Amino acid sequence: MAPDAPTRTWTRPLAVVGAGAAVGSLAYIGLGNPHSPDFVFPPCPFKALTGWNCPACGGLRMTHDLLHGDLAAAFVDNAFVLIGLPLLLAWMMLRRYRGQSAANTPVFVVVIVAAVAWTIVRNLPGFPLVPTVLTG
Repeated sequence: MAPDAPTRTWTRPLAVVGAGAAVGSLAYIGLGNPHSPDFVFPPCPFKALTGWNCPACGGLRMTHDLLHGDLAAAFVDNAFVLIGLPLLLAWMMLRRYRGQSAANTPVFVVVIVAAVAWTIVRNLPGFPLVPTVLTG
């Protein structure tokens, strides 16, 4: 018996449980309305502790809007995650395809710096800065 056999016996059930949890979560977010104050979901711990929006705040609303095909509303809810996550995943897949390590120190530094910068910018007074031409 190979030493990694016990790991392999758990791979399929864990994948099924993970896929089921993902589908169930997406169904809950898609059928519910995170824009409504009646939507039941645990609050963001970062926002509860600091009062600031974290880099992922608005992600539930963004996911709901994407599931309903409203890309503009999803962009307003969280542009950082909407653009950054697919780019990061594509970049990591490209590196894996080339046989390179997908995660290394420069990757972590860039992701952390970008998340900290986004957190600071999105919590500045007056954010988002919308020109009066668009609102008038």
